[in-house]
Amino acid sequence: MNVLVMLDEAPESSPVLAQVNSGPSPLTHERPARDVVTLYGVPSAETLALALAAAVESRRAAVHGAHDPDTTRSVGVWAERGAVGDAAWRDRLTGQIVTHDLEIPLVVLRDQADSLLEDCGQAIRRLVAGLLMPDWPEGTRRAITFSFAPAVAAAGLSGEAMLANLREADGLSYDFEEN
Repeated sequence: MNVLVMLDEAPESSPVLAQVNSGPSPLTHERPARDVVTLYGVPSAETLALALAAAVESRRAAVHGAHDPDTTRSVGVWAERGAVGDAAWRDRLTGQIVTHDLEIPLVVLRDQADSLLEDCGQAIRRLVAGLLMPDWPEGTRRAITFSFAPAVAAAGLSGEAMLANLREADGLSYDFEEN
């Protein structure tokens, strides 16, 4: 899963901890779809993990049609409410735009965030440190691209459990992207 993490240092500009947006996949398959996570205020590994959890969980929305590659999602992450937003896609039969409200409880977000921190916490902490570096040029938008494997994190697999599952698998498929 590819994510562009941006920092908006003015917390008064938004009442949410973070905003998660995803758009349709590009027409060319050379670049995978990417979610955009905007963090508000001073970021921490925990707030970034919550926002990434919202990205993972919003993709899992068990809604007919919401798994269409052209689905657009917009979710706000609230400290006390979890994630609230919507998904929209074009119905292939009627051509109509279909929308569906998304609400992800805080308990689900926290569980997913804990799994993400356990599985890729070091990378998340490095990303936060990169966003907080004082030597960004003035006027530059603080944004860093981040990739992680939500399937591993979502399954709660780490360490020996992940290796055991890989040993039992028939085969693995890797997608390597050149930068």
